[in-house]
Amino acid sequence: MSELLPTASDGDCDCDIAIVGGGAAGTLVALQLLRQATHALRLQLIEPQAALAQGVAYATPCAEHLLNVPAGRMSAFPDLPDDFLDWLQQQALYPALQRAALAQAYVQRRHYGDYLRARLAQAQAASPAQLQWRQLRVLALDRDARGQALQLQDGATLRARATVLALGNSLRPLPARGAPSLPAHVRVDAWNYAQLRAIPRESTVCIVGAGLSMADSVLTLLANAHRGPVHVIARHALLPLPHADRADHAAAEFDPQPLLALPLRQRLRALRRHAAAAQARGLPWQSVMERLRPLGQALWQSLSATEQRRFLRHAVRYWDVHRHRIAAPAFAQLQAMRRVGQLRVHRARLDTVFPVGACVQVNAVGPDGLALQLDAHYVVNATGVELRAQTMRNPLLQQLLGCGHAAPGAHGIGIATAADGALLDADGRADPRIRVLGSLRIGSLWESLAIPELREQAQQQAQALLCELSADAK
Repeated sequence: MSELLPTASDGDCDCDIAIVGGGAAGTLVALQLLRQATHALRLQLIEPQAALAQGVAYATPCAEHLLNVPAGRMSAFPDLPDDFLDWLQQQALYPALQRAALAQAYVQRRHYGDYLRARLAQAQAASPAQLQWRQLRVLALDRDARGQALQLQDGATLRARATVLALGNSLRPLPARGAPSLPAHVRVDAWNYAQLRAIPRESTVCIVGAGLSMADSVLTLLANAHRGPVHVIARHALLPLPHADRADHAAAEFDPQPLLALPLRQRLRALRRHAAAAQARGLPWQSVMERLRPLGQALWQSLSATEQRRFLRHAVRYWDVHRHRIAAPAFAQLQAMRRVGQLRVHRARLDTVFPVGACVQVNAVGPDGLALQLDAHYVVNATGVELRAQTMRNPLLQQLLGCGHAAPGAHGIGIATAADGALLDADGRADPRIRVLGSLRIGSLWESLAIPELREQAQQQAQALLCELSADAK
């Protein structure tokens, strides 16, 4: 079955639904539209990258980068929970693992993009709808009585009756004075895997940020037999914690629902008590976090705006290292590097970076106000996902915000959407023909990044748009 290939640009055209962004989120909604369509529809998927279904997470070519969710929970479809597992077995990628063991395994992330592209090709072959991929960037979106007019980077205009915004993640800029003046070859983005792999093995590397992107960067250096020192600078110096050794451990025995009525501080205390009780019963503390998974969005939405701000100011980093964990083998590798002194973690705030000869002088300030100075050959930006829409480096998003078609989300995070995912403009009016998916909804949902959340959103947004267009035709 042939994979979807980009369509040569032929100037202005019309379509029923335009999907802006062809990473995991955009591909998931394209899959749902193809599956749910009952008649001929013209779908356009607009993604400038060289491959669909990758985005940041699944573009990695590195075997050392593993999924952070067991394979058995990574289906693209809410109604087919074993689909990814089925595909892995069909491809015979892990022949030594029985199905039950494979379901609990943290497999290579690079397989997931292949899986999504395979399912996209199958859905396209079976659907009455037609999907085309335009390998371009959308620069602007305007609305009129007929729908939306999308201005593409080649100068063409794409007119759509409805649009899905699945713009994916943006990397935060390096938070240091002098960063723009660093030579490009020493200033490495954690998501630039080729540049990471090219770092010489004896080099001193300074990684800014201590989250999942840092873990990926260190594992890539390690896979490349890196021998030089690796420094990590982060404000809290909290590294991601591991998943339990066994993903099929028993569930913690408590009802998480009463947590929703508690203020933030009492919630956190209750979670600590539940974790201690689980460990007393021989269960890992991670079992408590797994019980919270179905309530992820409700936990956020049940907090008042004041409590949400308090969470963002004081608790978010502690939450993240417990909630967004890494596979136990990856965690063990990081700890082994720390034990031998090759990986050193510094609790400090980055201040300035500037070139000095063949090195970069990195200056930071510790919590006690004392200065920290490091000399490194390479500085890796692993500060993670940019959450604030107004600082995201996306021309379409900045155009939407600038003209009032969109507004920043709660606390400036993401963009504002209605409860059903419809885009809200600067006056708070919902446009049911423009739907938002994924990380841009984080201000209202918080849990809006991982596949288990994205597949639900994709199914819901596809159904809502098809209903809108169907009502239009009557």
